[in-house]
Amino acid sequence: MRACAVNAGAMEEGSPQIASMSFEDALRALEDVVRRLESGEVPLDQSIELYERGEALRRHCQARLDAAQARIEKIVAGPDGKPTHSVPFDADG
Repeated sequence: MRACAVNAGAMEEGSPQIASMSFEDALRALEDVVRRLESGEVPLDQSIELYERGEALRRHCQARLDAAQARIEKIVAGPDGKPTHSVPFDADG
């Protein structure tokens, strides 16, 4: 039991605030949360905390992707600043 409490505290203290995380760091943290939840070895209370953190990480990643998409669309604007066309975020080329 004591090890679980220590691990839960380390998760809280040792991890950076989500808002300041890069997309890549947040994605790695989200993957870690998923791995831990899928392992089935996490107690229920800690699972709930992990799930909540995972949801916050997912929202953060989505916001970063949305911002990147907006920047890409801005790049394809014409010289007058008006969009000449829109490029889907996942388009090749």
